[in-house]
Amino acid sequence: METLTSLLGAINGVVWGPVMLILLLGVGIYLQLGLKLMPIRKLGMGFKLMWAGRELKPSVGKGVAKGGDEGEISPFDALMTALSATIGTGNIAGVATAIALGGPGAVFWMWITALVGMATKFAEAVLAVRYRETDSTGFHVGGPMFYIKNGLGKKWLWLGGVFAFFGAVAAFGIGNTVQSNSVADAMDATFGIPTWLSGVVMMVLAGAVILGGIKRIAKVAGKLVPIMGIAYVVAGLLVLIINAGQIGEAFGLIFYYAFNPMAAAGGFAGAAVMAAIRFGVARGIFSNEAGLGSAPIAHAAAKTKNPVRQGLIAMLGTFIDTIVVCTITALVILTSTVWIEGEAGASLTALSFDAALPGFGNQIVAVALAIFAFTTILGWSFYGEKCCQFLFGTRSIMIYRVLFVLAIPLGAIAQLGFIWLMADTFNAMMAIPNLIALALLSPVVFKLTKDYFDGKDVLPGEELEHDQ
Repeated sequence: METLTSLLGAINGVVWGPVMLILLLGVGIYLQLGLKLMPIRKLGMGFKLMWAGRELKPSVGKGVAKGGDEGEISPFDALMTALSATIGTGNIAGVATAIALGGPGAVFWMWITALVGMATKFAEAVLAVRYRETDSTGFHVGGPMFYIKNGLGKKWLWLGGVFAFFGAVAAFGIGNTVQSNSVADAMDATFGIPTWLSGVVMMVLAGAVILGGIKRIAKVAGKLVPIMGIAYVVAGLLVLIINAGQIGEAFGLIFYYAFNPMAAAGGFAGAAVMAAIRFGVARGIFSNEAGLGSAPIAHAAAKTKNPVRQGLIAMLGTFIDTIVVCTITALVILTSTVWIEGEAGASLTALSFDAALPGFGNQIVAVALAIFAFTTILGWSFYGEKCCQFLFGTRSIMIYRVLFVLAIPLGAIAQLGFIWLMADTFNAMMAIPNLIALALLSPVVFKLTKDYFDGKDVLPGEELEHDQ
């Protein structure tokens, strides 16, 4: 086991190392430039399309809406399903870790990662809708494995299988046991609830949703994600109102230490500029998942005919996750003085909230962490299920769901050092086939986008947005 752990640790150091981060950023920058910064310029349009895509038209037959749109869930619910898997421990513990290891400047590089990642997420969703298929049950399936298979051709089918294998395995770790373990620890430390009880409760609640498939997951995500996201942001804003005098200084720290090394202070060990870049980029990608290929699996189920419309909605996931939620966490931490004392992870975020809201702050973070992690389990169950379906067919879906649900309480009580390492490694390895496909299929993304904004690919009733 020690040998296997050492080997996996070495692989992890490579797949989450500088080369991978450069690849993720490089492909994102290439897509952003190829799209002429459209994802940033059309951010407002994305929000309008998201709001307009909240409701489904009445369905006629399986997977086909009255208006001709194909898919199972509304464009809004597709985004919420993707966000349910994206907004998680990375927004609470990940941001704190980035600051603890890279200093305040790491936040700036998280922002840069998000702005670049918007183009990546846009391209992923465009390709997911463009190359999706209908399975034997009449439901739409898509994602990197399908745009590799249908976009790059049969000779690349093995690469789609590689992605699906890594995705199916990673889901049990990063999207299941690691999450349930985080919730159980937080509930035990804050409220004294036994870890096994938290695991059983999560298993029952998650099972009731997951066994119902994508429509039930999307329905729950469509309600829970906006509520939990807004509640966390409001709590963060309350802390920032209390710490209003330190906000200007916090922004000053972010911008100054993005380009200057920070000396050790208090319990803080100090950080070079490269550390700020490394941990800012790594934790930014860990949080918003741009380039990993997970989110397009959810967007492929959206009821839409136009890939570009769903891409415009999908890119909001990166903006909301990192520019909004992660920034709130970062400012709460930096307007307190706790981060200088050497704390890290979720405990740093909890102590920062508690410094402004004594007696309540740590409970707010514990509840937020629990809900974020719970919805991550829901979203990743769908990702893993679709990867399993690609490998073993439709009949494997229910088996995968049952095994996924049964793993939740095991994660709550387990020591997860090795599981976390394996899941984190496989999670990163999902990105390799996805990035290859994004680079090779980028001309398709550019052409579909150009045609859409030139009015060559406009459906009736869509004319309203094109001159914006």
